[in-house]
Amino acid sequence: MNYDIIGDIHGCHDSLTALLQKLDYQLIDGIYQHRDRKAVFLGDFVDRGPHQFEVIETARAMIEAGHAYAVMGNHEFNAIAYATPDPEDNGFLRAHTERNTRNHQAFLDAMLDHPERYADTIDWFRTLPLWLDLGDIRIIHACWDRDVIAQIQQHYSEDGLINETLLRAASNPKCWEHEAIETLLKGKEIRLSDGASFKDSGGIKRHYMRIRWWDSNATTYKKAFVGPPAALSHIEDDPIEGDHLIEYGHHEVPLFIGHYWMQGTPTPLTQNIACVDYSIARRDGKLCAYRWDGETDLDTKKYVCVSRLEP
Repeated sequence: MNYDIIGDIHGCHDSLTALLQKLDYQLIDGIYQHRDRKAVFLGDFVDRGPHQFEVIETARAMIEAGHAYAVMGNHEFNAIAYATPDPEDNGFLRAHTERNTRNHQAFLDAMLDHPERYADTIDWFRTLPLWLDLGDIRIIHACWDRDVIAQIQQHYSEDGLINETLLRAASNPKCWEHEAIETLLKGKEIRLSDGASFKDSGGIKRHYMRIRWWDSNATTYKKAFVGPPAALSHIEDDPIEGDHLIEYGHHEVPLFIGHYWMQGTPTPLTQNIACVDYSIARRDGKLCAYRWDGETDLDTKKYVCVSRLEP
């Protein structure tokens, strides 16, 4: 089977349909489909963009009809936790703080007058696995950490589905499951040296940073940093002590990830790892797919992209 792996969509339905059409998917009986290919969605269907439900409706129809696969993104996990009551404190597993609500507002606004649709969508998010191993390729939203995956398989689920027990444990920062899900859905994170910090794109002060876990050359904080370019001046070029990278050998099957808001010309991260998230939530972003046809060495020429069409 040949696959088209599609990056984070974030409510940008016009861009999604333009990309599907560019990939030669046909709208038949209301469902986008290809005669001999399947789409694979990397999660983060929601938040930020103007057409939240339309994106879900299009992708869900493709998946349920057998024309696509999908994994969960951190935004779907957050949506589930935001909607799930926490009996411990009469709140919710994801607190309804001003910041959490603001980051989730586009989705909440879209569902405001549709409580049954909201509940059904949250239930559908729960059916999305944390990872997919399709034999010839692997799919995960942010980080393929085999040790974390093995832990979840041992204690919870062979196929990466989140049950109620895992959801509650992963929402508690005191549990190992919290860091495990953070790693898979947001990427590996390390503490900056000597109390250093930077401000993220939302203006939040950070003492931890996401890292280029796949990059064997990322031996210093500056080289390993993943985040807003403006923050680089606040990151020291000191060596990182300890085992901070995750090995994904060149002999392993191609791995596709999203999440990282890449910019510039799409290109694989390594010989067999490609990121397909190129910042569609930004006004100057684009929605990208990698058109995989069985190759073991990934190729820049296999990216297919459309510029953001949403105003």
